[in-house]
Amino acid sequence: MAARLFGGCRTMMAAAAKSGAEATAAAGKKAKGGIGKPVPVSAQLSKFLGANEASRSDAVKKIWQYIRQHDLQNPANKREIRCDDKLKTIFNGKDSVGFLEIAKLLSQHFVKSA
Repeated sequence: MAARLFGGCRTMMAAAAKSGAEATAAAGKKAKGGIGKPVPVSAQLSKFLGANEASRSDAVKKIWQYIRQHDLQNPANKREIRCDDKLKTIFNGKDSVGFLEIAKLLSQHFVKSA
């Protein structure tokens, strides 16, 4: 009796493991949401990124890539970004911004959905 009972459990456990793997594969194909979801952006940010839509995370990545590529971090204070003319267009004309300000300043460039 015990062999039949545990034998049935093995079959159910194998089915459960399979459905868990299928669930993981389905989650990988799931549409992005939140900060990973591409949304329309303002004209200024669109010109900077070269795209009419972008996710918040991609926009921040591209801005940091630009900052590093053009050596715009203040060497004395790494938390400060010195803005060139291109960055000033998306950062309200500021000469320098703190790295924690970047997300706040970018939020105005993302179109709010109704």
